[in-house]
Amino acid sequence: MEQPSPPTSLPKYLAEGLPKQDTETLQEIHSYVEALIEYRDQSVDTNELPETAEPVDEPDNGESGTVVKEKVTCGDDSCKCAGGDPADMHGPYLYRYYRENGKMKSEYIGKPGSE
Repeated sequence: MEQPSPPTSLPKYLAEGLPKQDTETLQEIHSYVEALIEYRDQSVDTNELPETAEPVDEPDNGESGTVVKEKVTCGDDSCKCAGGDPADMHGPYLYRYYRENGKMKSEYIGKPGSE
């Protein structure tokens, strides 16, 4: 059997360094990579969400993350929402909070009931 070729996306220092490791070290690296992937893909905990975000039950459409109903500011300093009072904020709108490469991100979904 021939030694497998590394993926082309693998940085050169890893492509050259990994084959030099003994089997035990490669198994430890494998376990570390699996744990790192699991950490990066973990769901967003509700205590990490913005205070104005209210998790909602959404049908599972295969997308990861937590769907929330959230009131937001528009960014216009002259708008009444700029004061941060939830009663003056825009929305609520639906957002999905998820992790990508270990960082929490969000995406706008729409207005509740508009799907």
